[in-house]
Amino acid sequence: MDGETIKILLLGDEKCGKSTFLSRVSQGRQSLVGNTPITLLRDMDQPFVFEIRSRKAQYRFEFFDSSSPESWKLLRPDLVIVCYDISQRLSLINLQRVVRVLPPAFVRPTDFPQWIKEVKTTFATSDDLPVLVLGLKRDLRSEDDPNGIIYPQEAYRVAQEMRADKYMECSAVTGELMTEVFDDICSTALKTTTAEGGQSEGGCAIM
Repeated sequence: MDGETIKILLLGDEKCGKSTFLSRVSQGRQSLVGNTPITLLRDMDQPFVFEIRSRKAQYRFEFFDSSSPESWKLLRPDLVIVCYDISQRLSLINLQRVVRVLPPAFVRPTDFPQWIKEVKTTFATSDDLPVLVLGLKRDLRSEDDPNGIIYPQEAYRVAQEMRADKYMECSAVTGELMTEVFDDICSTALKTTTAEGGQSEGGCAIM
């Protein structure tokens, strides 16, 4: 199917749930609801391509994540989604601080940038690049977490501090909010093809 190509980049800590999320999406919209067996996609098969048909046109969505064989910094995405693991507070912290693995002698204060700064620095020429924050593994949110439960309100505040355009969360395993999140991603992605662009007008919005 021919159509305009939209590149979507997922960033986030290793094992935060990006691959499971994309694998669930790859099984089709009819498989987004409820508990459904998930066949994991292979990183080497990136980009993960999804054909989308709207009322006006047809589109080719190309999803990449930070475990892509191709360096994500070489990409020119139309939309960036920064992901974190709702069950791991460190993953939320790393939305704002990414620790690069370097020998101690080479560690400097500048080696602890925020994800959002990484995005803004890497894609400095893309002033209109929309950035979404996506909380994954919603089914594992626990009040017994010794580091404190991460409520949506707290994560939304972090997204606001990052000046993200939208905050979303879901569970790829149970299907909770998968349809809503996918629709939100599609809506933002399609807006990037318009003159208005995909950035939110009034700051960070919550799904």
